[in-house]
Amino acid sequence: MPVIVQTLEDASYQDQQDLQKIYRDAPEWLFAPFAGESDLIENALADDSLITGRFNDRLLGAGRLQRHGSVWYLSHLCVRKVTRRRGVAERLVNQAQKMASQAGAELRLQAPAGHLEAQALAAKLNVALDIVAT
Repeated sequence: MPVIVQTLEDASYQDQQDLQKIYRDAPEWLFAPFAGESDLIENALADDSLITGRFNDRLLGAGRLQRHGSVWYLSHLCVRKVTRRRGVAERLVNQAQKMASQAGAELRLQAPAGHLEAQALAAKLNVALDIVAT
């Protein structure tokens, strides 16, 4: 599955709909510190921190990529439920890692404590994981 990873700057109506579908499938803990899916999407679009995975002109996954000098943080990573287990999250993380490396930065994943999915993904992809307070 050739997933194209990109920073989403101008979200079309269809992109907005796809983002809602992506985050509708997310567990509640993923949204902290935001009030919910709409708040997360609105804030990530406003500060140009949304990174997305696109296949056939549709968004399948998204995450928040914050660039802080020599360390970049990828958080709020989610893939549509119907598309999970097909390498979309791995592609998003790998591309974010490549972008960070090209900028001379290290990529770190961020997730709340106790969420095994994030720990497993970080371990599988050999990416540092920072635990954040909820």
